[in-house]
Amino acid sequence: MKYAILAFGLLCTAQVATAATAPRGDADAGKTKAATCAACHAEDGNSAVPSFPKLAGLGEKYLFQQLQYIRDGVRPVAQMAGQVDNMSDQDLADLAAYYDSKTRSGSTADPDLVELGEQVYRAGIPERNVAACIACHSPNGAGNDPAGFPALGGQHAEYIAQQLEMYRKGYEDPEGRVTDGDIKIMRSNAFGLSDMEIEAVSSYASGLR
Repeated sequence: MKYAILAFGLLCTAQVATAATAPRGDADAGKTKAATCAACHAEDGNSAVPSFPKLAGLGEKYLFQQLQYIRDGVRPVAQMAGQVDNMSDQDLADLAAYYDSKTRSGSTADPDLVELGEQVYRAGIPERNVAACIACHSPNGAGNDPAGFPALGGQHAEYIAQQLEMYRKGYEDPEGRVTDGDIKIMRSNAFGLSDMEIEAVSSYASGLR
């Protein structure tokens, strides 16, 4: 397992080197700009709808980059159509700073899925080249904000599963999610997961604190 984690950690480091540099975000300015976001993501970033991600505590660098991707059409998200089209990089950085300053609410993992989910999250599936999630998202699901890797603990399990399914699709189909860099960190790992494994690891990660 340690070799899988080490190898994935090196891939994560390579991914960081390609990440865009964000302007310094202003959380106070972001609060004002986030007024229209509350309908889906809630005022404090803790969406009550499982299909809408919790933005609170997600990771400032990661959120800024994803907002860029959505604005620039690199990551199509139907529900976000037109929401950030006219925003500058500074606007996006302010939004990212605001939401990252908020505390994420918790979630509870499905007890029936914990064993399998923990196995995938902490050990990966070496025979299918699926690396352990802890390499980039940390043992407690807090992510790695300086590196741009999102926090998963407390996130809606349904949303995590949706993204893993989109990354899995993106491995072969550009209509899937492809915003993980040229070395396909997430696409490669998601491609090796079954539907059951995606459901289990999503539930487990959601329940982390």
